[in-house]
Amino acid sequence: MATSTKLFTLCSGLMGALFAYSASVQLNDPDWYFWFPLYTGACAVNLMNVAAATSNPVSRRIAEVTLWAALFLFCKVVVEDLATGTAGLWSLDLRERVVREKIGSGMVFVSMVLHFKAFPLPEAEGKKKGKEHGIPRHVEYGMLGLVVFSFGLPSVFFRVMGGGEMKFE
Repeated sequence: MATSTKLFTLCSGLMGALFAYSASVQLNDPDWYFWFPLYTGACAVNLMNVAAATSNPVSRRIAEVTLWAALFLFCKVVVEDLATGTAGLWSLDLRERVVREKIGSGMVFVSMVLHFKAFPLPEAEGKKKGKEHGIPRHVEYGMLGLVVFSFGLPSVFFRVMGGGEMKFE
């Protein structure tokens, strides 16, 4: 079974904190019942990794449900955006609600995929019995890239580019 590295644990902690914040700001949203469970599940998986440094059946099951919810919500928001012509598929204009939701669900999806790659099922690890395996470097750097993107994009958008007023509809 793979054990977590310091870099992966640190990144999981940062993403867990970000997803906890994201869940907390959904409570006044009209469709909170979609987004609150998504961000709460992502927060739980990331923080369970910080606490245990290995995967367990509970975190794996939460990650599976969260992965599918993220995929569903990402598709929902992309279809909504294409139907209304609000921002465009590749837009990073964080003033638009659909862009924020698209990026949020995408970050949850990527985080869950990286957790599955970091902690594969025991039969997927091969026939190397009795050996501890670390997390692959590309997974660690993927998680680091996710942290840099998720904390860097709002900083660049709202501080450097001036941001502007956020739209909620």
